Amino acid sequence: MKIHEYQAKRLLSGFGVKVPEGGVAETPEEAERIATRLGGEVVVKAQVHAGGRGKAGGVKLAASPADAAEAARAILGMDIKGRTVRKVLVERAVDIAREIYVGVIFDRAAKSHTLIASAEGGVEIEELAKTSPEKILRETVDPHIGLQPFQIRNLVWGMGIEAPLDRQVYRFVDALYKAFLARDASLAEINPLVVTSSGDVLACDAKFNFDDNALFRQKEIAALRDRGEEDPAEREAVDKGLNFIKLDGDIGCMVNGAGLAMATMDMIKHYGGEPANFLDIGGGAKSRQVRDALAIILSDPDVKAVFIN
Repeated sequence: MKIHEYQAKRLLSGFGVKVPEGGVAETPEEAERIATRLGGEVVVKAQVHAGGRGKAGGVKLAASPADAAEAARAILGMDIKGRTVRKVLVERAVDIAREIYVGVIFDRAAKSHTLIASAEGGVEIEELAKTSPEKILRETVDPHIGLQPFQIRNLVWGMGIEAPLDRQVYRFVDALYKAFLARDASLAEINPLVVTSSGDVLACDAKFNFDDNALFRQKEIAALRDRGEEDPAEREAVDKGLNFIKLDGDIGCMVNGAGLAMATMDMIKHYGGEPANFLDIGGGAKSRQVRDALAIILSDPDVKAVFIN
């Protein structure tokens, strides 16, 4: 499960992470009122479950409340990677001196949590991993003893952050990991974590993904779900108890078992095909689940064939 940036920032605030002052608007008039309250230059940001908002025109600076209203008017209703923008976050603009990246993931290869950091913040970490992997620092957490202070220091000092900023960044990394654990997240990142020209440290963007299997004990997190942001087929699959992820290919896949489903997709790609979805109906699927799964797959107009394994 994903949440919006403004929700992620509220979550982090509860763990002591400092974020820019702002508010959420669903109309240009609300955006203007928030900008008036904040005073000075603001940034208006589209709230959608998609990356590349800036490149799509979904992030705009506004010098006045009237400009903020105009920016919101341009962004609201915009389509970003198939997602319609229904809300904007209006925040006080920040004087950026430096941008860094910090994140936590569930590292399946290491079978543990891994902290990731880079002095090259403000860019997509996946692109940085391809072009300059040596700029990415990692610390894997031993699940038996937990995150150790020296690991955070390794990341902070490895990014070249010196006193007195190192203590502030240390607290941010520590708080991010605590939030990740406490809320059963599968991914948590601050990108960028900004150092201002006055020496302040702020989380200027935040992202959280959560383990769906843990939502039964994370009622507050489950309540943040924005079903309007989810792919209709994926939403229907959740309602029917199916594990479904839409992909970009044209060969539908219906498989019983996640491991076999992954192997099936690998086989399709090996022979030059492209899977249209990941779908695990489970080992004990009944006829109704098979029917529902097939209906979801065939609802994709790009699907030309279905591979049942």
